[in-house]
This record gives sequence, C-alpha cells and structure tokens, in this order.
Amino acid sequence: MRHLKNTLHRPTLRPQLSRFRLERWHRFWVYGTFGGLVLTGALWLVAHYFLRSAGEFGEAVNPLEPWSMKLHGAAAMVALFFIGSLLNSHIRRAHSARRNRASGWVMVALLALLTLSGYALYYIASESSRPLWSAGHWILGLVFPALLVLHITLGRRAAG
Repeated sequence: MRHLKNTLHRPTLRPQLSRFRLERWHRFWVYGTFGGLVLTGALWLVAHYFLRSAGEFGEAVNPLEPWSMKLHGAAAMVALFFIGSLLNSHIRRAHSARRNRASGWVMVALLALLTLSGYALYYIASESSRPLWSAGHWILGLVFPALLVLHITLGRRAAG
C-alpha cells in the first residue's frame, strides 16, 4: 500500500505538452476578454481621434467615447481575474518546464505595463500628463494582439 501511495504523488519527469494548453472554456474566456479589451480600446481611439465633431463651444466628444471607456474598464476588471487564473494553471507550469519563456515573460511584462498605465490614467495622471500616459497605454494595447498571437504560435510550434 505504501508503494501505491508514493506513486500517486510522484511528479512526472517529462511534463505533458497538454498541461500548458488552456482548457477550452478557459481559452474562450481569456481570448474573449482580451478581444473585448482590444475592441473597446480601438473603438475609443477611433471615437477620440476621428469621430469628434465641431460643437457650439469647440470640439464635441463623440457619444461612443465614454461608452467605449466604460466597457473597456469593465473588460479590464474581467481581464485581471483571468490573468490571475493563468498564474497557476499556465504560467507557473510552463515556466518550471522551461517552455516558451521568452515570449511568456514579455507577455507578463506587457500586461503589467498595461495594468499600470491603465491605473495611472484613472488615478494618477494629471491633465498635463494624461496625453503621455494615454499614448503609452494605447500603443502597448495595439502591440498586445500581435504579441499574443506570436506567443500562441511559438507555443504550438514547440508542442509539435
């Protein structure tokens, strides 16, 4: 009986490739949430820079701008939850197995910078520094989808 008990908890020497791939429901929510973030951020960019119209007292804010920002903020809260869910189920295991580390750490750094700049826009930025924080945030946000696709592609290529 003791032998059986020890074999149940012994870690395998070679990690299974499927251990790093997210389950279907998890992929759905992670990709959907990040897609929602990118879409609402892009919608804000378009509304802010291209859809403003002349009003009675100067340039008027397009009605899509505040709504896209509210949806973007809501998606960011959901994204923080799913980033946390990736820490144990994906990041920790892949890191300890030395799989796709470079693009993985770049993803972690980019997500941290996006979180920091989003927080700064909401709580720290003054009217004079807001354009700089904003530009940094949306530039990183536009880089994110390409990096996510690269990370997934590299991971799948390494798997087989």
